[in-house]
Amino acid sequence: MRDPNNFIPFSGVASRVGFGSGPGHVAPRLPEGGLRRAQNPGFKMKSLLGCALPALVFGLAFGAPEARAASGDTLREVKARGELVCGVTQGLDGFSLAGSDGSYAGLDVDYCRAVAAAVFGDAAKVRFRPLSSKERFEALKSGEVDVLARVTTWSMSRDTQLGVIFAATNYYDGQALLVPTSLGVSSAAELDGARLCTNTGTTTELNITDYFRRNGLGFELIAFEKSDEAASAYEAGRCDVYTSDASGLAAMRLRFANPAEHVLLPEIISKEPLAPAVRQGDEQWLNVARWTHFAQLNAEELGISSENVDQIREEQTALAARSQGNQEIQRLLGLGDDFGASLGLPKDWAYQIVRQVGNYGEIFDAPHGPGGALGLARGLNALWTEGGLQYGIPVR
Repeated sequence: MRDPNNFIPFSGVASRVGFGSGPGHVAPRLPEGGLRRAQNPGFKMKSLLGCALPALVFGLAFGAPEARAASGDTLREVKARGELVCGVTQGLDGFSLAGSDGSYAGLDVDYCRAVAAAVFGDAAKVRFRPLSSKERFEALKSGEVDVLARVTTWSMSRDTQLGVIFAATNYYDGQALLVPTSLGVSSAAELDGARLCTNTGTTTELNITDYFRRNGLGFELIAFEKSDEAASAYEAGRCDVYTSDASGLAAMRLRFANPAEHVLLPEIISKEPLAPAVRQGDEQWLNVARWTHFAQLNAEELGISSENVDQIREEQTALAARSQGNQEIQRLLGLGDDFGASLGLPKDWAYQIVRQVGNYGEIFDAPHGPGGALGLARGLNALWTEGGLQYGIPVR
């Protein structure tokens, strides 16, 4: 767990993705002589096949999605197995990170635990499968995992071409750029000729290529399969810039030997709606995945938390018997009509989520969530009533 006394705030990153303003590290201007320019400005890859190969691999691997699951198959399989299998990252503070005892924690981990609570009434009935960016979609399509909750950006091609479908955005993020303060730059506009470290098989590759080409900047792209490999290469000086989702950069930066020697530039170059995904064709399981997130949002909107849910449920039970009370709360906690039946879940599915895992605000600000582990403000991930984009669809 991060020592709060050693936490170093980021500077210049737009608050809309969760970084507060306040004092931080402002990098000096580019020294005379500037950043090394590429001899041949334009798109350079580590390999000459770098441009053509990803497109070819994508077409071969994902051009013809596997047979889709029939509606209800996944829920039946999960119940028969007695546990949920959830695909997560190979280790990212704030989202999914394994502790020394093998237990997992983070926003995506708590989402998976919430699904297990809804299905089994037991948040502990979940097994986590760490996946790389390259293998995540195949693991989901093949049935190796039941749900993918792995800081995965929801995009049109992924939603329509891979045989998977996204449930709901559980974290609004954006792509940023991390540079060493010794580089002496304060804006992405000063990065002409830079070497860029990133992860292969991600939208990050495409976004940074588009951004540099659109702005007439030369660059060399060095891509790695694993985030740890990209971060290590950047820290070792093999590249000038490490680019990824802002939240991911915040997590990686805390692991560096000297975090204060690295700064996030102010530009946010993309929209990155991170969302859990399931296989296409199983609408019932999609609804379970989707309404798990909405239940946590609705609970936060209604002021229901893991600490007070039992008291509120007891009070509303007594009121409901007299046809009184808050019907929104009663519907959410399973005291009115049975909204679990249409999902194939028990009537108290949402109550179990909140009681065992918590509402959305609780898992965001938990010690290993984005707020607790990384010190990130809610930003776009605040409730719509607080100026954010998180919006629970009504249970009615």
